[in-house]
Amino acid sequence: MKKLLILFGLVALAGTAAQADEQDTVKRSAEILREFRSMPEHQVPRAVLRNARGLAIMRVVKVGFVFSGKGGDGVVIARTGNGWSGPSFIGTGGAGWGLQIGGQVTDFVFVLNNRDAIRAFSRGGNVTLGGDVSAAAGPVGRDVQANVTPKAAVYTYSLSKGLFAGVSLEGAVIATEKGKNEHYYGRSVTASQILNGKAVVPPGSAALRNAAGG
Repeated sequence: MKKLLILFGLVALAGTAAQADEQDTVKRSAEILREFRSMPEHQVPRAVLRNARGLAIMRVVKVGFVFSGKGGDGVVIARTGNGWSGPSFIGTGGAGWGLQIGGQVTDFVFVLNNRDAIRAFSRGGNVTLGGDVSAAAGPVGRDVQANVTPKAAVYTYSLSKGLFAGVSLEGAVIATEKGKNEHYYGRSVTASQILNGKAVVPPGSAALRNAAGG
């Protein structure tokens, strides 16, 4: 019983982290993106980022002791005629069963390679990776060239911290956080309006858009 109470407490903490203040989420997402761009041997190639139509950045917390649970949040941004859009907030969560002990924090960067991927995140509902959009592990390395047609609508990258290994969000459902969007923009605004550049970009997102590059 004590172990179950500890588990539920950890899951509650994960849920609390997923409800972080919107500006904190934007700041954290910028930091994650800079980290993925700077890893010496396994960085996201510049060519991949240069050709990206959009980026989704998330931090997912997973805990487990027989039962397992996960929760996470982040943002998605898209290229527009005036540079990068402001952030549209996204989240994921779930529970499972398995012989798992420990905790894990995993940062994800999803490179959205085409308009289909952007449209999937613009609907304002749920996106299933590998279902609504094709997804594949992205190429890595400083000198990798990405001049060929991408193999999937979404390239996935992850960096894990903790006891679990080999984490993937394949098949995971990523939801638009409509309430967070409205709170951050100060009015009712849709994911489509944000990602298509029809919403005024908040000044607080400048660091994130700079981290995304040109």
